[in-house]
Amino acid sequence: MATTRYVYWQDGNHWLGYIDEFPDYLTQGETREHLQEHLKDLYLDLNSGDIPGIRRVAELSLSQ
Repeated sequence: MATTRYVYWQDGNHWLGYIDEFPDYLTQGETREHLQEHLKDLYLDLNSGDIPGIRRVAELSLSQ
């Protein structure tokens, strides 16, 4: 099973969050479980290749 990291927080009655690799793409849910469902859908959409110009975050090794 693949996993990915996400950032989340509660704002009033809603849970908001984004996938660590795609911080520009925020989603929300009425519960944390709903938020996770929306994040899974968002992850699939962002990795489908159907959306142009997606910005990502990655790590760069600076070893000499």
